[in-house]
Order: sequence, then C-alpha cells, then structure tokens
Amino acid sequence: MIRRLIPIFVIVAGIAVFQILRMTAPEPEPVGETERAWPVRVMSANPGELRPAMPLYGEVAAPDLMTITASVSGRIARRPVGEGESVSKGHLLVALDPADVQPQLAQARAEVADLEAQIRSERIRAETDRKALAREQAVRDSARRQLERTRSLQGNRLASQREVDNARDALEQAELSVTLREQSLAEHPATLQSLQARLERAEAALAATQRDTDRASATAPFSGVVSRVEVAVGDRVSAGAPLLSLYRPGGLEIRARIPSRFARALETELARGRPVEADSEDGRYQLRLVRFAGESDPRGPLGIFRVTGGPPGLRPGDMMPLVVFRPPLENVVPVPYSALYGSDSLYVMTAEQRMRRLDVERVGDLLREDGDYDAIVRSDQLNEGDRIIITHLPNAIEGLKVSVAQAPGALAE
Repeated sequence: MIRRLIPIFVIVAGIAVFQILRMTAPEPEPVGETERAWPVRVMSANPGELRPAMPLYGEVAAPDLMTITASVSGRIARRPVGEGESVSKGHLLVALDPADVQPQLAQARAEVADLEAQIRSERIRAETDRKALAREQAVRDSARRQLERTRSLQGNRLASQREVDNARDALEQAELSVTLREQSLAEHPATLQSLQARLERAEAALAATQRDTDRASATAPFSGVVSRVEVAVGDRVSAGAPLLSLYRPGGLEIRARIPSRFARALETELARGRPVEADSEDGRYQLRLVRFAGESDPRGPLGIFRVTGGPPGLRPGDMMPLVVFRPPLENVVPVPYSALYGSDSLYVMTAEQRMRRLDVERVGDLLREDGDYDAIVRSDQLNEGDRIIITHLPNAIEGLKVSVAQAPGALAE
C-alpha cells in the first residue's frame, strides 16, 4: 500500500516546490517603448548662382548641301569621285559624253548663223528695191507721157484707139510695179524686226545650250565632301536628273529641339548679344547657339548650333547628344535626385532630428564633373546651412525621426 502512495507523494511535493519558487521569484522590470531613428545621409544647403545644363539630342545637317544635276540628256562618260571623298574647288565630279551634247550646240549655232544670213539678205533686198523703185517710177512717168501723146495724136486723127489702149495698159503696168515695190519697201522694217527677234531668241538658245554644254562637265564649286552619288559611268540620264551631292565640312550645323519653356530665355540671351554655349555629351565638340529656325511646333523651336571646336569627322545625319548651358540662376541649390519627392518637395533634418517637408521649385539640372546630373531647386523656405536629407525613404513623412548616417556634405548615395 505504501509503495503505491510514493509516486503520488513525489508529484505533490514537486507541485509544492514549484509554487514556492514562483511565489518567491523577483518581479521583472517593465520594458519601455523606444522610437526608431531611421539612418539617413544629409547635405548642407548653400544657395548661390548656378548655370543649369539642359540635355538635348541634335542632328547634324548641311544647310549648303548642293545637288549636282544633269544639264542635258546624255550618257555618263566619267565620274572620278565616290561617296565620302574630299574634293577641292574645280575638281572634276562628273562628265557627260561630248557626243551627246555637241550636236545640240552645233544646231543652236547653225540657227543663229541662218538668221544672221536672212537679215543680211533682207537688207540687200531692201537696198535693191530702193534702186529698182527709182527706175520703175521713171518708167511710170514715161508711160504717162506716152499716153498723153497718144491721146493728143488720136484727137488729130493720127493715132488709133488701139494705140491709146496699149499706152494706157503700159501705164497701169508701170504703176502696179511701183505699187508692189513700195509695198515691199514698206514691209522691210517689220520683216527686219521679226528676223532680229528670231535672232535674239536663237542667240539666247545658243547661250543656254553653250551653258548646258559647259556644265556637262561638272566641277566642284567649292572644297567639300561628296555625300551621295546617284549615277555610275555608262548610265543614261535625262536633263535635271540628280547626279551627286556635295557639302562644306565647315558649314555643318547641329539642329536640336529646345523645349518651349526654355527657348524664350535663350532667345533673349541671343538678342542681348550674350553667347549661349553647348558641349557634346562626350566633350569632344564645343558649340554655340547661332539662331532659331523660322518655324516651330508645340514641343518648341529648333535651335541651330555651329561647331566652334572639336575634331573633324561629323557627317550630315549624325545624332549628337548635347548639353546646352542656360543663363545663370541666382539663389538656387543643387541636390541629388534622391532628395526629391515628386518634383516639388524635399525634406530637411530639424535640430530635433526629425524630417520637415519643404515645397521647392525644380528649375533645372546641374552637370557634375563626373558627367551625372543633380537637380537645381529653389525655395523661399530653404535657408543657408539647412541639412537636406538626400536618402530617399519610402516611408518619409513629416516628423519622422532620423539620424545622420554619414557626415554632412555628402552629395549622393
């Protein structure tokens, strides 16, 4: 019986010991709640004057690109240049077969010679008519006197009616000859004027044909680069067909679309005679804004830039990323993009190490020495020495407790 009670006694004793230990254990101190401080990096605000940089994409264009066309129809006899070749002024570019252009020149010359001969013939004919008119007038006067004598003899019954009729016919024939000769002389000035007009047209046609013949062998009007070739030796072309194109390497322009909100300020700078500078994104070329295009679209006008420095090698059609430097802005601060929330706010750290939201105006971008960009902001609420939080916190909110994770003055993460 006693053996059966031993396990029960042990269990009861264990429970009693546990209760004694629990009642005599020390009370734990209550744990207080602590606010978490989010580690951030900050930079000091130093408002000042900055020159915003505006990234653009420009296209290289050749405003003086010249297209050489065929002056007359014919076959290409020579084309000693190819695409991309540099040529000097007067260098032969393309030549048509002389056998195709000389017959037209010979025909134009023959037309001029024929009209000159007709004019000489007309002047000789007029001179002959004047001499013949004097003789025919004398014959007419003689026929008139003969008719008067014959009528007088008829009155004395010494001449017959037939002789009177013959004398009258002779007078009428002489008068007809004089009338025709006078008409011929009267028409002489108009005939000569018509021949002179035809000669002038023929001489103009000869000059045009001579010009086209001279242009059948096209030479470079200036030193440049052949950009495009349209024909090969042996091709037959019609008058006006394009043969090849040529441009001046030093006359290339870069055209870039400038946003409307910035174009007016740049245009004002040009009007005041202040240069608007730009660089290629890789730093190889220096450019200057010279003017704006005459037309625009809702995105803004085209700015036309000229290269002021850099190596050769630009070609029409190249794309060039640009960085255009806008007029300086005063009382602005550069901040990393990570400091911005949207485009109109950022946070500063208060003396109590809490976040305070400020409304700002983003007015441009600043090109750093490493080639990246910072945002340029302006705000009446931003003061000298304010600690701008540049760590972007997804849970950023007014009053959030933060701590400095890096020395002030850091620019970016």
